Amino acid sequence: MSGNFSASVPTGRDMERWQKAQQDLLRGRSDLALTVYYDLLKKFPDISELWFELGLAGTKELDFDLADRAFQKTAELTPCNVSMRILLGQQYHQLRRMDQARTCFEQAAAMDADSIPAQLSLADWYERERRLDAAWSCVEACAARHPQNAQVLCFRATLLHRQGKSAEAEKVLRALLALSTADANAQYGIRHQLAMVLDDLGQHAEAMRYLHEAKAILRASANTARMEQIYDQADRRRRALISELKPETIQKWRKETAASRTGLAFLGGHPRSGTTLLEQILGAHPDIAAFDEPMAFTQEVLDQLAPLEGPALTLKNLDHLAATRRTRLQDRYFKNLFRENTGAAKNPVLLDKNPSHTASIHLWLRVFPAAKIIIALRDPRDVIISCFFQNLQLNTTNANFLTLKRTAKHYADLMDVWLRMRELGGFEWIESRYEEVVKAMEPEGRRVTNFLGLEWHSQQAAYYESAQKKFVFAPTYNEVTRPVHQRAVNRWQQHADVLEPLQKNLSAYCRAFGYE
Repeated sequence: MSGNFSASVPTGRDMERWQKAQQDLLRGRSDLALTVYYDLLKKFPDISELWFELGLAGTKELDFDLADRAFQKTAELTPCNVSMRILLGQQYHQLRRMDQARTCFEQAAAMDADSIPAQLSLADWYERERRLDAAWSCVEACAARHPQNAQVLCFRATLLHRQGKSAEAEKVLRALLALSTADANAQYGIRHQLAMVLDDLGQHAEAMRYLHEAKAILRASANTARMEQIYDQADRRRRALISELKPETIQKWRKETAASRTGLAFLGGHPRSGTTLLEQILGAHPDIAAFDEPMAFTQEVLDQLAPLEGPALTLKNLDHLAATRRTRLQDRYFKNLFRENTGAAKNPVLLDKNPSHTASIHLWLRVFPAAKIIIALRDPRDVIISCFFQNLQLNTTNANFLTLKRTAKHYADLMDVWLRMRELGGFEWIESRYEEVVKAMEPEGRRVTNFLGLEWHSQQAAYYESAQKKFVFAPTYNEVTRPVHQRAVNRWQQHADVLEPLQKNLSAYCRAFGYE
């Protein structure tokens, strides 16, 4: 699973057990895998891969201290292994132990000054922390050793763009386009970054052309047709389930789980609808513990009840979900959630912000029926253009953002869930429009804060000062560290020509959400 990082390995029966443990880990049976890893490590205590995989199993079992100890032991056994340090940094990032993640990336870079993956991993981390000077130093040192490397120079252009030097970034990227490179990732990255730069420079048509080229390269790099097939099947199943829901079903669920924790709120809406901005404003309140796109709901509820691949979840199964099972899902969710902030349990309000989970509001209300639902709205046309410009890791959901048509489909799929749940009612909800937030932040922020049972706090007005002190996981980590502005309102008009074929289908959502 983790690669060959040590010379000696178990043989015979021990190797068979190890392989079985790896399969159990991949299939979600981490409890079974743990037992085998413990046993094998008694015989082979110096094998780094065993310790690394023990850490993975510990993470899945929500034993985060075990995971930390296992990863530390892995580091001790691989003092000069750059690849392993990068892997460990990535794992600590997922554990949301930011200091340890940064240390791993710094160690990897120090181990080998010529390693492009190590140097760019550290530069990327510094950029995410908005330490642009430190990121620039990493990239410049790397570029001095690899002056013709397209990946390094593309990252250099990214930093120039982040520094507001868009004209310089454009020059670097156009020069890179003239070079021949077989690296598909570099070809994609150059075109995507050039599209971002040109759009900022007002060259919108050319920006869209390069963006389409970038998406085509990414589309050809994986079996995206299969990804779309898996996504579409899950969407059909979800639509069938929520079409069977009735108002009395939601009311019944609320009565059944009346003892669930109060003060929990879910903040959703389609990606790029202003969820991160609203989360930062609310999270600046001292009584609100805001969680920025945590994995707790995905790992402990969604993957357990309605995975993308597997048996379809029926309304009957959901309705008959045993009380003991619901309690276990709740307990594991909160344990997972609190791994990044152990003191958050004391806060009167917990805010889980993850726009992707808007498609699973029915599951939220089955497991947490007392949860308050906040939906961020934005002009659907602005949402689609903004999503299409995002540089996202390719997966079954993000494969939708490779064409404008699929981006619009994803918008419809997700927001249809909200429209249906809003129609059913039986739970506490509020909608907040992005355009209202950026026009008059305090009145709109006060309205949503009051919905959560709290009074507006003066710290919320300077939310961006708090955001500058934290690691923001959302793709908009840079934008939310600045005061609100209205530059992104009606951005779609700059690309009205490419949206024209979609306007007929989008008009229904513009009407539904008041954007006619």
